[in-house]
Amino acid sequence: MESPNMMNLLFLGGIVVVFYFFFIRPQAKKQKEQSNFLGDLKKGDRIVTTAGIIGTITKLDETTVTIKISEKAVMDVLKSAVSKEYTDQLSS
Repeated sequence: MESPNMMNLLFLGGIVVVFYFFFIRPQAKKQKEQSNFLGDLKKGDRIVTTAGIIGTITKLDETTVTIKISEKAVMDVLKSAVSKEYTDQLSS
């Protein structure tokens, strides 16, 4: 017969495994995809910022992106504030 301490240890181990596969691993995968997306940005891409501003990239720097919002409105935003491509936004 197994001791209660061994059962508690197995139970805690099971909880750790569940947390890893359902919370930690998917979050790390999502973060890696976002990092790859930010690295692949190029001039002319239509994007959405985390604030919900839609624009077209006109200039890229190391840490900032210049987006054209309308004919006369241009805005500089941090590269990390770019959320996703606008075409993806329409399908989700």
